[in-house]
Amino acid sequence: MIIIMRKNAPDESLDFVKEYLISRNFDIHQSTGANRTIIGVIGDTHCLDEATIAQLPDVHQVVRIRPEA
Repeated sequence: MIIIMRKNAPDESLDFVKEYLISRNFDIHQSTGANRTIIGVIGDTHCLDEATIAQLPDVHQVVRIRPEA
């Protein structure tokens, strides 16, 4: 799963989203660009609800990565 944060999301929002994921035993990988930050969620994300994550502070888009068949 990839979480794309809103343009120039504050550190507080990034920390909230990361803590939300870490507290549910997921590893994360953060990639910060000039305007956006992307959080890669590592682990079996089938139990994560995309709509719930999309409602977290300053989340712009949630993209679920489907395994290849």
